[in-house]
Amino acid sequence: MTRKQRRLTMIGGALAVLAVAAALVLNALRDSIVFFSTPAMVAEKHIPAGKRFRLGGLVQPGSLVHGDNLAITFSVADGSATLPVSYKGILPDLFREGQGVVAEGALDGSGVFRADTVLAKHDEAYMPKDVADALKKQGHWKDDYGAKAAYDASRTAQVPARADPGAAR
Repeated sequence: MTRKQRRLTMIGGALAVLAVAAALVLNALRDSIVFFSTPAMVAEKHIPAGKRFRLGGLVQPGSLVHGDNLAITFSVADGSATLPVSYKGILPDLFREGQGVVAEGALDGSGVFRADTVLAKHDEAYMPKDVADALKKQGHWKDDYGAKAAYDASRTAQVPARADPGAAR
């Protein structure tokens, strides 16, 4: 075997090992690449109890119940399915019924999503693209979402700045 053939064999072997490693990583991350699953997707996929994932949707109005020792239960809906959520801890300040939420945790044996992290959307105008698309597809999209964002932006543009920040002291 000549030097050139050995070099090509080594390069080919290295590329093969790299391809196998990349395939293993992508296979392991296949379900984790999605930012979150909606309640309908959870029902379709038949996610087993104990498997961690992110759940996203809207907090169902009238479902929020505060229990003892920071225990909270609420339901997350996406228009076609609803999933009960149990959480123990302090909720984000922007968390409320009818607003978007992403919770991280796992299903228990009874079908309740046990969240260990709850994230609320950061303002009234923000809606994750996946949630907005799902709501539009199911006919639950409110046309005033875009108008409200434009209104809020125009209000912040009209707030006059003080000429001398030190003058108010």
